Amino acid sequence: MSDNTTPGSAGSKEEEAYTIHPASPAEDHKHKKSFLSTYIFSTDHKMIAKQYLVTGMIWAIIGALFSVLFRLQLGYPDASFPWLESILGHWAKGGRISAEAFYAMITMHGTILIFFVLTAGLSGTFSNLLIPLQVGARDMASPFLNMLSYWFFFLSGIVMMSSLFVQTGPASGGWTAYPPLSALGDASIGSKIGMDLWLASMALFVVSQLLAGINYITTILNMRTRGMQMNRLPLTMWAFFFTAILGVLSFPVLLAGFILLLMDRHAGTSFYLSEIFIGGRILPNEGGSAILYQHLFWFLGHPEVYIVILPAMGIVSEVLAVQSRKPVFGYTAMVFSLFAIAMLSFLVWAHHMFVAGINPLLGSFFVLLTLLIAVPSAVKVFNWLATIWRGRLHFTPAAMFAIGFVSTFVSGGLTGIWLGNSTIDVYLHDTYFVIAHFHLVMGVSAVLGMFAGVYHWFPKMYGRFLNNTLGYIHFWITLMGAYVIFWPMHYEGMAGMPRRYYDFSNWQSFKQFGTLNEVISLAAIVVFAVQLLFVLNFFYSIFKGRKLTTLNPWKANTLEWTTPIHPEHGNWPGEIPVVYRWAYDYGKNGEEFIPQTIPPMPGEKDIT
Repeated sequence: MSDNTTPGSAGSKEEEAYTIHPASPAEDHKHKKSFLSTYIFSTDHKMIAKQYLVTGMIWAIIGALFSVLFRLQLGYPDASFPWLESILGHWAKGGRISAEAFYAMITMHGTILIFFVLTAGLSGTFSNLLIPLQVGARDMASPFLNMLSYWFFFLSGIVMMSSLFVQTGPASGGWTAYPPLSALGDASIGSKIGMDLWLASMALFVVSQLLAGINYITTILNMRTRGMQMNRLPLTMWAFFFTAILGVLSFPVLLAGFILLLMDRHAGTSFYLSEIFIGGRILPNEGGSAILYQHLFWFLGHPEVYIVILPAMGIVSEVLAVQSRKPVFGYTAMVFSLFAIAMLSFLVWAHHMFVAGINPLLGSFFVLLTLLIAVPSAVKVFNWLATIWRGRLHFTPAAMFAIGFVSTFVSGGLTGIWLGNSTIDVYLHDTYFVIAHFHLVMGVSAVLGMFAGVYHWFPKMYGRFLNNTLGYIHFWITLMGAYVIFWPMHYEGMAGMPRRYYDFSNWQSFKQFGTLNEVISLAAIVVFAVQLLFVLNFFYSIFKGRKLTTLNPWKANTLEWTTPIHPEHGNWPGEIPVVYRWAYDYGKNGEEFIPQTIPPMPGEKDIT
């Protein structure tokens, strides 16, 4: 076997592990591809993963920049910044962001980060990159649909971006787009064409996610290589599998809600509207209920939390096991906890609606289910800690971000116990306590998990390493900055400070937080700046980073490290490897690691 198909650190053992899946004649035939077919309209899952990653990074910069701008208003409500007017024009006359622009930025920040970055950017990148490689497939079940899923996402982004340049501005009704504000064009300036573009963009986004999710599920179920039983799948695959199922089942409900909202806006229907007055004028809408929209939105909205966090959980599980040089603790419990989280995520949506007038008895059921979902989450935390306990942990940037994920997931998740209690939630709802909770447990944690994945699999994507020194700087400033930003918000929320307010300086009770808000805003600027440092590291390393010289730099067991350093479309130039064992045989039989392609030794017990 040629050198470029054999992981250098496993020696001759791995040569025995390749099996009977021959390359097709079409794959043997080499032909030159055009630039468009290679880099733009590619059907290669690895290139599509790169497209998702770079697009997600662009959107992350835009979404984070919006947060920096509205934090300037919150931290320095009486100050003016003349340079803002040159950038934002009439949205920042005299150097002060207008109230309309402030609410538009909040709306776009939430929409972009939750959907375009943490859903498409995270899941789209690593599901595309790893699913065929880790299950042992040439590509996705449908490479063409896979390409279409990215281009629907890209088109969705174009429509969303265009809303930033219409005269009345982008949508400004919050990322949840609650009616009647979103259902009536005359409700505010941000409820006009910008809201239509927002809805059109989100509809295209849902199509993208459905195409992708069906592809992911089909590939994992039907295209595993010989020997890759479900109980031998890496935990990343289980996480991506359940994430795809959540998306396929919940996104259509959101799309239905958006269609009804568009009909209320333009077709004279009253699904969400009833007894509405605008400027003293009575609208003819009767019989609708804005609460119906909340049910439809949050039936997607809460599974969306786990659509965001489950891929990060899978990435962290893999990175911690590899870098600890230990078998992952409680593999079966980890899989069942993923399943429990996915199942329960469909049964807790109304805890977002405790103050919406739902029946208290019904609310008590949602309290129970909300608190119950903490159990499988706690199982995962325990297993992560047990995995690294007394392990020979290599503190690579990827490992640092994975440990940071566990930290923010725990500290942010604990406050969910407060908000899951309907009595306490009545007081804390729509305060800064909620912002602190979900940004730490979902936003920051998912971002840290995403960074762990980028640092870990960057050599597989580009054949080079990211700069470690810049990686450590990136980690420490990001983690500490995140805590400086969001931890104080818990105290502001407990004091009753409401979210989404443009200016708190007129409230005597909230003036005490003026200095604290300045600190939070400064921390947000610093954290944003260090993300730009990561972007610089990323693109510089693609071309000038330290070259990968061995197929398996982390000495991992999974199949992606058996492909060439620069794999072609089809991944393996010859036969696809056969799998003989699970993915976490570390420190066994006197070996530091035993790849999945190594047959069991005589008398060796298969842990799976």
